[in-house]
Amino acid sequence: MFQTFSIDNLESFPKDLDALLATQRDTIDMITQSNYTSYEDILKPLQDLDEELGLFFTPLSHLNSVMNSEQTQKAYQDSLPLLSKFSSEIAQNEALFAKIEQIQTRNSEAKKVVEDEIKGFVLSGVNLPEDKKKRMEAISLELSELGNQFSQNLLDATNDFELIITDKKDIEGLPQSDIDVAKEEKDGEIVYKFTLQIPSYLAYITYGVNREYRETLYKAYSSRAPKNEAVIDKILLLKDEKSKLLGFSNYAEYALETRDAPSQESVLSFLDALATQSLPQGKEEIAQLREFAKKLDAIESLESYDIAYYSQKLKKELFDFDDTMTKPYFQQSKVLDGLLEIVSELFGVRFELVDVPSWHECVKAYDIYEKNALSGRIYFDLEARKEKRGGAWMNDWETHYKDSNGSAHLASAFIVCNFSPATKTTPSLLRHDDVVTLFHEMGHGIHHLFGKCQERSVSGINGVAWDVVEFPSQFLENFAYEKAILQRFGFHYESGESIPDTLLNKIKETKNFQASMGMLRQVEFSLFDFTLHQGKEDGSVYQGDAVQNLLDTIRSKTSVMTPPSYNKFQHGFAHIFAGGYAAGYYSYKWAEVMSADAFFACLDEKTGFNKEKAKGYKDFILANGGSQDMNKLYKEWLGRDADIKSLIKLYDIQ
Repeated sequence: MFQTFSIDNLESFPKDLDALLATQRDTIDMITQSNYTSYEDILKPLQDLDEELGLFFTPLSHLNSVMNSEQTQKAYQDSLPLLSKFSSEIAQNEALFAKIEQIQTRNSEAKKVVEDEIKGFVLSGVNLPEDKKKRMEAISLELSELGNQFSQNLLDATNDFELIITDKKDIEGLPQSDIDVAKEEKDGEIVYKFTLQIPSYLAYITYGVNREYRETLYKAYSSRAPKNEAVIDKILLLKDEKSKLLGFSNYAEYALETRDAPSQESVLSFLDALATQSLPQGKEEIAQLREFAKKLDAIESLESYDIAYYSQKLKKELFDFDDTMTKPYFQQSKVLDGLLEIVSELFGVRFELVDVPSWHECVKAYDIYEKNALSGRIYFDLEARKEKRGGAWMNDWETHYKDSNGSAHLASAFIVCNFSPATKTTPSLLRHDDVVTLFHEMGHGIHHLFGKCQERSVSGINGVAWDVVEFPSQFLENFAYEKAILQRFGFHYESGESIPDTLLNKIKETKNFQASMGMLRQVEFSLFDFTLHQGKEDGSVYQGDAVQNLLDTIRSKTSVMTPPSYNKFQHGFAHIFAGGYAAGYYSYKWAEVMSADAFFACLDEKTGFNKEKAKGYKDFILANGGSQDMNKLYKEWLGRDADIKSLIKLYDIQ
C-alpha cells in the first residue's frame, strides 16, 4: 500500500532518474500527439507522472537533508540539472499547454487543477519566444543549484565550528540534560563541547554564564557561511531577470500571482501595521531588559548575545519560571505519544506504530486508521545530529488521490525536528518551545495526511497558496500552551509525577513575555525579504553591501536592538534563499491572522479543544486541501472572514 523508504544505489541514482524522465517524456509526447480532449485523458495521467516522480526523488532530497554525506550531496547535485531541464521542458511545452487550455469540466476539484495548471504554464514562460524560453530554462536550473549550494554552505559552516569549555564553572546554570549532551572526554579530561547545532547553541546562549563564550558562539552563528554572500547576489539577479522576462516589474510582484495577498501594497501595509502596533511595547520590553541586566550584573551596554541570557533570567525573576523547570516533564517519547492521542481524539483517527524501513534508527513510523480503515502513514525524526540540517519541517511524500486507473492512493509524510538527543543517562527532553515546534509541524502533517481530494494537484498541501499554508500549523501550535493539552503528556521523566498546575499556569502566563520584541523580529525578516525582492526604486537589484544596507535600514525602523556589524543574518536566511519563501516570509504573519482567529473560535478552557469545531476544521479546512481558496474554506467553516484583531489579541499587544 505504501512505498518502502529506500534508495538502492546512490551512485546510479542520477542515471535511474534520467531513465524515468525519458519514460515520462514519452508519455507526455503521446498525450500531446493524441486526439484527447478530456480532463480524464490529459490531466489525470499527468498527475500520475507527478506522483511517480515525487515518489522516486523525495527519498533522495529527504536523505540529503537528514543524513547528509558526500554520496547524497553528489547524487542530489547531479540530479538537479536533470529535474530542472525536465521541469522547464514541461512548463514551456506549447502543445501540452494547448491541450490543457481547452479542457472543459464541471467537477470543482478538476476545475481548480485546470486553472492552476494554466497559471503555472504562463508563469513558467510558455508564451515567451523561443530564445527567452531557453533563458528561462537556464535560470531555473541555476536557481535550483544555487539553492542547494546555499544550504550546503550553511550546513558545512554549522558543522565546522565547536567551542570547547574546560572549566566547570563556565557551565553552571545550564540544564543538566544539556550538560550531559555537551560532556565528553578529550585527552583524558572531561570537557564540554558546544556547537552551532540549534539545541547546543541555544543551551549556552540562553544559560551560559561566561559572557565571552556567549559572544564567541553568537559571533560564529551570526557570521556563518560568508560564501553565501556571492550566492545571494546571483540568486537575486536571476530571480529579477526571471520576473522581468515574464513582464513583471520585480520578483515580489511575480510571486504574488500564486498567493492569497492581493498586492505588494497590501503586504507592506499589513507588515507596517503590525510594526506600528508592536513598536511602543517592544521599546518598553527592551528598556526593561537593559535595566534588569544593569541591576543584576552591572551591564552598561546590553548586546545581542546578552538578550537570550538576561531574558530568561528576567522571566525567572518576574514569573519565577524558566524552561529548566518544565524540561524534565517533557520527555520526547511521552510528548509524541500525547500528541498522537490528542490528534486521535479530536479528529477520529488512530495511530499504530509500525516497523518499516527508514533512514535512521531513531525514526518512528505510524500507520493512521480512520473508521478502522488504513488512511495514511507518518514518520517522525526528532533528534539533532551532525548529518541533519538545522530547523524543523514537514516533508510530504505520498499523496491521497485517485489515479487515472481509478486506484486509490494514501498519503504519507515526514516530520523532522532537531531536539536534544538522548544520552546514556538522560532521555531526550524537550523545552516547551520544542513542544510548540512539534505541534506546529504536526499541523502541517495532518493538513497533508487528512486531505480527501481525489485530484492529486489539489490534495493535502498541494495547490494551497503559499501565504496561507502556515495556517494549519500555527493553529495547532497555539494549543501547546493550554493546560488541558499539556497535562496529557507532562510527566517527570524520573518520578513519573504529573507536571504541577503551578508550572502549567506559568507556561500560559509567560507565553507573551517579550511578545512585541518577537513580533518585531518577524516583521523585520518579512520586510527585508519582501523589499529585497522588490528591488530598488530605479528597477535595479540589491547586490553586495546594498543587501546589508537594506537590512540595516529596516532594522532602524522596526528593531529595538541594533546587532553588531559582524552579524550577517542574511547568509543563513535559508527560508528565502533555499526554502521557497522568497518574497513570502510575510506568510507566517499573514496566515497567523487565520490561525489566531480560528484558535479563539475552537478554544475550550476545560478540554483545550471544542470537538465540534475540530470536526468542522477537519471537514472544511484539512479535507479540502488546495481545492478551493483558503479564504473561501474559512468562511464556509465559520461563516465569516478572519479578523486581524485576533492576531493582536493572541500576542496580548496593547
